Amino acid sequence: MLERLKDHFGFDAFLPGQEEIITTVLDKNDALVLMPTGGGKSLCYQLPALCFDGLTVVVSPLIALMKDQVDNLRANGIAGAYLNSTLTASQSAKVQAMAKNGDFKILYLAPERLALPGFRQFLSTLTVSLFAIDEAHCISEWGHDFRPDYRNLKTLRRDFPDVPLIALTATATEQVQGDIIAQLGLRDPGVFISGLNRSNLTYTVRHKRKAFDALVDLLSAHKNESAIVYCFSRKDTENLAEDLGAVGLKALPYHAGLSREMRQDNQEKFIHDRVPIIVATIAFGMGIDKPDVRLLVHYDLPKSLEGYYQETGRAGRDGLPSECVLFYSLGDKVKHDFFIDQMEQVEEKENARLKLSQVVEYCELNTCRRRHLLAYFGESPQDANCGGCDICLTPREEYDATEIAQKILSAVIRTGQRFGGRYIAQVLQGSGSKKVKENGHQDLTVFGIARESTDDDLKQVTNALVNQRLMVKSVGTYPTLSVTAEGMAFLKGRDSLTLDKPKAVAENSAGFQAEVIPPNLELLEVLRDLRTNIADQRNLPAYVIFGDASLRQMASHLPKSRESFSRITGVGSVKLEELSGPFLKVIVEYAEANGLAEIPIDSGRANARQRTSGRQRTGDRRSRDSSSSTLNHTKELVELKLSVDEIAQRRSLASSTVAGQIERLVQDGAALDLDHLMPPPERMETIKAAFLRTGDVRLAPVRESLGDGYSYDEIRMVRIALFPNGVIVPEHAE
Repeated sequence: MLERLKDHFGFDAFLPGQEEIITTVLDKNDALVLMPTGGGKSLCYQLPALCFDGLTVVVSPLIALMKDQVDNLRANGIAGAYLNSTLTASQSAKVQAMAKNGDFKILYLAPERLALPGFRQFLSTLTVSLFAIDEAHCISEWGHDFRPDYRNLKTLRRDFPDVPLIALTATATEQVQGDIIAQLGLRDPGVFISGLNRSNLTYTVRHKRKAFDALVDLLSAHKNESAIVYCFSRKDTENLAEDLGAVGLKALPYHAGLSREMRQDNQEKFIHDRVPIIVATIAFGMGIDKPDVRLLVHYDLPKSLEGYYQETGRAGRDGLPSECVLFYSLGDKVKHDFFIDQMEQVEEKENARLKLSQVVEYCELNTCRRRHLLAYFGESPQDANCGGCDICLTPREEYDATEIAQKILSAVIRTGQRFGGRYIAQVLQGSGSKKVKENGHQDLTVFGIARESTDDDLKQVTNALVNQRLMVKSVGTYPTLSVTAEGMAFLKGRDSLTLDKPKAVAENSAGFQAEVIPPNLELLEVLRDLRTNIADQRNLPAYVIFGDASLRQMASHLPKSRESFSRITGVGSVKLEELSGPFLKVIVEYAEANGLAEIPIDSGRANARQRTSGRQRTGDRRSRDSSSSTLNHTKELVELKLSVDEIAQRRSLASSTVAGQIERLVQDGAALDLDHLMPPPERMETIKAAFLRTGDVRLAPVRESLGDGYSYDEIRMVRIALFPNGVIVPEHAE
């Protein structure tokens, strides 16, 4: 598998979770995979497809993505095709004939096609080895993006009972996960949930004041870089794209109401880097799989946190630093409320209101946004400060909020706990509004007792009181505030309350990752031009030739031979053969003209999957010591007797990634004392016995033999200690 991974995709090691998932699929077992966008979901079925005798059928709801996926496969020497409504009848017939002849390994389909009786009959004539259901959350009515056509997929188990299914998605709550398993009829599936944290993304929420000017500033800061801007309606996308064009920013709209030809043309221009900005509707599942989107903006409020996470996941899929900015105003919430009110089913309406209220809560946070987002999906990050959202990146200071908190809580109680935050602020500020007078609240003792506080001051403290569970906010079009038992105890006990606030009101931009060795920017631009020329000649998107991460590594290390070039991330055998010539020529000529030497790529750094995760604030991009590779860094921490989890936490890596690095070090001959990393002797003996009993060095069979009481990481550590060369020798053998 590792040889195929390098040969076809140009990677030296798996991302966290991929090895276990691929093992499960190769064993022809069902699987449910939750993995963040850019985490390597596609590889989990593409790599096994190369090993199966028959065809792997991939169901995807995004027709526009299918061509991109197939282009990528072909560029990596893998035969693939797609069948969807963009093909003519004769083109579809040709693809079906080729499928019957076994001319390709992977076939992409839209779910609608599986509903056609004639196509189902055709599919039954093929040797299908695997069904992969992408965007699997679409099958669940509880998901944020339910597609009725996905319900056709429940018959796959009936019609193909012996063919394994793998369902993949970036977002699914526990309820949606259960629904996916039930709807697809997955049999005792392996459930793989990778960490959803996208450390290269920075999350920012901005108040929607002078939003267009702020958007222009953002886009200008990312000049000549790809950006996606989401809007509420089709009309909004067209108007905004036109307004951006009027100020000299090239942008095109993209929504379901455009003709297919215009949609396809606009997408092609964006994917091929002829237009840097695409403006799209939130509601439309936009089929753009571009890995180098550096800025993603929600110009209007998303409908749910699931949708928001899914959409922000389209930024920085190549692992390089990217910004996600959300503009927030209560006016946008009112737009959503209007459409929610039109829903006829009570349960659907209540679910939509709940999801919208969760988005509003996210926007009004005073605490880490990343932590809140991950907690929503069931993860519990340990760091209180992520270093990658506007809250954590803005310098903050503590202040005594006891008095203002008492005033707000008292006002909520005295007005009957039936009003929202804006009304409470009016009472506290002594507003002469008609509504306050009608309610007679100008006669309350709390009227006007916070005249010195601004709207923002009161809103910030109110949100903090909700976050601290001293108050609760109801769900609905007009949410109201009420005081909890904890809030009442706070008032009666005259407790003190300390909150924090920004030291200065500033709309901070993103924090960015540090690169191991910074690229030569002049050479990087030359390489980008070369990439564009080759892509245009082949009528392919530039990123299919090489991603930005590959070009940056070339411009950092200056490889001067085919051997060195082969160690660049993303360089498989096909790209080495076809592309090393022109790229090496440019690199060598530049290096010689400027007296630059090649910087060798060690085995750890060659693996682009081990991405740098140390975050640094904007303006502080000093590179790390180039001699300290990712493997050596891990080696040093092992020698300090740190545990795998401690190393993972210190380096912001998954524990499975650290275990993989330790295994690589041992295989490379590093002399490491691993005793402190081993499980207790009795558990070690049990794991050892399981390896000998199964006669298999793979982790999944041994884990299955041992049961859930043993983790993949500890099994892997025992494998490293006992079978470093990947060979099991029975104890009685000489």
